[in-house]
Amino acid sequence: HLHPDGKDNWRAFPHGTIDRGHGGDEKIKLDNRTRPVRFIRILLSKSSGRATNRTSSDVRDLLGLGIREIDVGVIDAKNRFTDHVKHRAGRADQTITYTSSTDPWHRAEDIDEKTEQPGLDFILQSKLPNGLPTLVPVSVLYDTPENAIAEVEYLLKRKYLLEGIELGEEPDGQWVSPEDYAVLYSGLASQLHQLNPSLKIGGPSLQNFDSQLLTWPDQSGNRSWMNRFLTFVHHRNVPFDFFSFEYYPFDDVCAPSVQQLVETPNVLAEMMKSLHRDGVPGNIPWFMTEYGYSVFGGRREVDLEDAIFVADTVGAFLTLGGKKAYLYGYEPNYLIDELKCSWGNLMMLQMQQNSDTVNVLSAYYAASMISHDWMQPVGREHDVYQVSITSNGGKSQLVTAYAVRRPDNRWSLLAINKSPTREARLTVTFTVSQSKQSVTYAAPIDLVQFTNQQYEWHDDGPNGYPSRSLPPEHLVLKSPASYDLPPSSVSVIRGFVPGL
Repeated sequence: HLHPDGKDNWRAFPHGTIDRGHGGDEKIKLDNRTRPVRFIRILLSKSSGRATNRTSSDVRDLLGLGIREIDVGVIDAKNRFTDHVKHRAGRADQTITYTSSTDPWHRAEDIDEKTEQPGLDFILQSKLPNGLPTLVPVSVLYDTPENAIAEVEYLLKRKYLLEGIELGEEPDGQWVSPEDYAVLYSGLASQLHQLNPSLKIGGPSLQNFDSQLLTWPDQSGNRSWMNRFLTFVHHRNVPFDFFSFEYYPFDDVCAPSVQQLVETPNVLAEMMKSLHRDGVPGNIPWFMTEYGYSVFGGRREVDLEDAIFVADTVGAFLTLGGKKAYLYGYEPNYLIDELKCSWGNLMMLQMQQNSDTVNVLSAYYAASMISHDWMQPVGREHDVYQVSITSNGGKSQLVTAYAVRRPDNRWSLLAINKSPTREARLTVTFTVSQSKQSVTYAAPIDLVQFTNQQYEWHDDGPNGYPSRSLPPEHLVLKSPASYDLPPSSVSVIRGFVPGL
């Protein structure tokens, strides 16, 4: 792991530079003595031009760089070699190895008949895009430019509405250097721009990171992955029309959830501030192209906590200047237990073994509240405003709120109570900046709430299911002095405000 205050760096072995390699099996003595190291990096700069299979006539076997297998260890006084690499067929048992790229070519026998892959037409002609332009990703690391161009050409000829073309698949998480990825990005972006200059092109779909996205330092000591990527792209004058990243903040789905829920908006704010400091422009759209509680499956993702996480994440992202957020996990799925502490998954619809029943989970209701109750379900811009919450004279951490003025001129407040045990009472006032007067909602007021009265998870290991799964409650109120937010709840308060 790289840390902002660390001095991590690569140091070459005394005999580590090999400039006369010819491929095949080679034995290389890196040093005359043993050294304590944590990682070993191998940089390949020139192909041997030889195929592993000497009889192969496929040009793909002569291109690129690759390693079939590697042994790393020590030689004792009797010239006996001890290998420190564990060679296993299973990922869990072998020594972890990272590679910056993989062979993008596929054969007919590589098809997994047990995996359903919906086609582009199936998705883009479904109700999922909702008649709006669609952000479409194309592969850069794990496919060829020809395939990416062909995909976009197909979409254009079919006259689909495209919001943009996202070039990226977590390149930072694949340990690719920013300059190497920028070369691939720039080449493909240039070709897409020539194909259709009106296309919006961006990326790179960064993997979630802690506090600051770092890589190994370059010659000037710069460790910022995004800064170096942007510098390269800017110098080549290729399109970078939007920025995209993913948000999965919590690796430990076994830890207590309340503190994680409290940290959700703060962690996101620090990520976005860091990216601004690294040079990501603030005058282009920022897309959160995936988000979820964790990359690991656990109960938090199927219990009421996930509704709280979804609402808090979208509210915080838009308030911080984000353009659009895309939830991960639309398709029905099964429960899994990745960290051996609880069963769950990143999904809004649950399939059950040996049953055709599909259960509606808390994330579905939270997403519905955001798009149909907090927001107005129309393809028009909403104005987002900052909200300040105080509790007994101090800043609230267990209650967060986010405000929008909808196209129908209603003011809509998304309010979240993260405490699992305590009710919160919320008094809402709006300050008119010109007169500095405080006003409140005019009757009638819509109150939509999703609480444990609507949803409860029955924990039964791999057979868990929601014992109660009801839509949010919708009430119409006269002008109350305050609004009660039940424990572990998501609420929308909506109405007209005189003078605003």
